[in-house]
Amino acid sequence: MMKKIAAGAGSAAPAAQGKVIKMAPKIAYRNLFHDRMSLLVTLIGIVFSVVLVAIEVGLYKGSENKIATVLDKAPADLWIVPFGTKSFDDPSLLIGHEKYAALSTPGVLKAEDMIVSFSAWRKPEGGKKTFILVGLDWANGGTRPWSIDEGEVDDLNLPNAIAVDRSYFKDLGIEKKGDYAEINNQRAQVTAVTKGIRSFTTLPYGFTPIATARKFTGANASQSTYVLVTLEKGANLEAVRKSLADRLQGAEILTHDEFTRRSINYWMFSTGAGLALITGMVLGAIVGVVIVAQTLYASTKDHLNEFATLRALGASASYIHAVILIQALLSAVLGYAAGMLLAMLAIYRLSVRVPTLTIVMTPKIAAYLFALTVGMCVFAAITAIRKVTRIDPAGVFNR
Repeated sequence: MMKKIAAGAGSAAPAAQGKVIKMAPKIAYRNLFHDRMSLLVTLIGIVFSVVLVAIEVGLYKGSENKIATVLDKAPADLWIVPFGTKSFDDPSLLIGHEKYAALSTPGVLKAEDMIVSFSAWRKPEGGKKTFILVGLDWANGGTRPWSIDEGEVDDLNLPNAIAVDRSYFKDLGIEKKGDYAEINNQRAQVTAVTKGIRSFTTLPYGFTPIATARKFTGANASQSTYVLVTLEKGANLEAVRKSLADRLQGAEILTHDEFTRRSINYWMFSTGAGLALITGMVLGAIVGVVIVAQTLYASTKDHLNEFATLRALGASASYIHAVILIQALLSAVLGYAAGMLLAMLAIYRLSVRVPTLTIVMTPKIAAYLFALTVGMCVFAAITAIRKVTRIDPAGVFNR
């Protein structure tokens, strides 16, 4: 008789366990929404973490974009830069023959000069402002000024003409296109206005033809700060780079990506400017993990008897763990959705109220944030799982 009962119980166990396993999402959902206040605390923690990390990551990405503002608009296979240059905004002049050396190198299609210099801007009403003068050689097929909001590129061909960004008008002491100022004690006129071109250092950019930039800076007719080299189709980049390095003394030959990364690393890490943003991201994630872990732990502790009952009915430990993980995933999805909605609203408001603040949010960043949120919640669920692992199924019969 006992053998028949045991056999019957044994045949029924798999079916019962299969039914229980199918109910895992339902149990997780009911556990999560049973205590609304506990759920609210969990979601607030996740939302706070998502918003904080989203804004910090957006600021970091926006800072990277600012650092690479001109680099991104001046694509080149290789950059010839003065030896020891730390970043794009760390200019000094080359000797002056680098462009011609590059043009005579096999595999080089074209080479263009660029002047970058810290210069003094004397305001019309008095006072000075340091700005970054950028001389471009678009007349010979080089990089052209971009984001022109008022005026034309051809207007910069006028004597001592320059383009500045509208957001820097107040800093430069001007009010409109056509105003005059002095650059390095030479009279200059704003003949074009750009929009949205800002530097990471907060110093204004000023764009002018390279001949005018040489005049303002006192460089000779062949000198430049950088030489941008474009290779012929099929040319071996490393072979051309080695050839240029052998021929040019006192200069470094960098790829476009290397120069961009060097510039970003210098400002974001060597100067410590990026550490605050990274610290904010880490703190946001830690706060989220702590709050979610505490809530999931409390929720699990409140339902220990129910979990013990499931274990007594034959549910495996892995099934109990699945219930807790599903709770964590539900929390992650709900918290992420609310957090990203608030983050996008905050980014929009900040962009409108503080135009000089650049916060970037892309689908790729959003996807990373979702993965981070899920990982954070799953990691937090581990604390609850460790508690459940020690449940004694026999304890349910002692209640």
